[in-house]
Amino acid sequence: MGQALGRLLRERGESIAVVASRSPERAVEAAAFVGGGATAVSYAEIPQHATRVLVAVPDDAICDVARVLAGAGMHRGTALHTCGARGPEALAALAAVGVACGTLHPLQTVANPDEGVRVLPGVAFAIDGAPEAAAWAERLVALLGGLALHVPAASRPLYHAAAVLGSNYMIALMSMAVMLMGEAGVDEATARRALEPLARTRLENALRLGPAAALTGPIARGDAETVRGHLVALAKTPATVESLYRAAGLATLDIARQRGLAEAQAGAIEDLLRKGERRD
Repeated sequence: MGQALGRLLRERGESIAVVASRSPERAVEAAAFVGGGATAVSYAEIPQHATRVLVAVPDDAICDVARVLAGAGMHRGTALHTCGARGPEALAALAAVGVACGTLHPLQTVANPDEGVRVLPGVAFAIDGAPEAAAWAERLVALLGGLALHVPAASRPLYHAAAVLGSNYMIALMSMAVMLMGEAGVDEATARRALEPLARTRLENALRLGPAAALTGPIARGDAETVRGHLVALAKTPATVESLYRAAGLATLDIARQRGLAEAQAGAIEDLLRKGERRD
């Protein structure tokens, strides 16, 4: 993430003086990727070269990096971190010595620096913090052509849970769908190919039209017998699969009710999902 943001921001006119890492070798590689003459340094050397710092490290390392920077003499300027689950308080060691602290979390997954350069422009960024820090975050979002989401620290867990549901849990859902296809006799590669058009269309419609307008399927139709059949079959699968089906089904039922599903039909399906076919 740090390398991708560094290169993108450098290409858009932001001056990148130094790049740091716990590993000197990694710092050299990262500086070369960022380009533009950026120098590889240790964390403790950063305050000698810069008064604005973007901390893009694993979540559990943010506080440690902040303490190192504060101890090395960074007592002014601005610092942002890229963690989604935590607010500016993760940089408390720097805030305590006079640094304006904030957040700049890209709402995007990045597997490697090259992919990050490709997928980060135009995404949403959750920002928060002291006025000076928030202003710098806004500037960086504008340089990246992104969308600024003002998410206060108290709401970060909800924001991050939304991101997890919209990304990681989609992977879990697809994994279980592929597994069930396998139980039905369809090999994994074929199952992924078969499910792709369905999944893409559903997601695109949900984002374009909204979940209620995009919803189809047995729960939207009030088809309790089909749901019952699913639950009977799922009773033979791992408990996590059945539990996820029930939880997702109840969430889907809420949307179906919003669409006007008759309460008699909704109630019958809810009873199945909450009680259903019990395991031995």
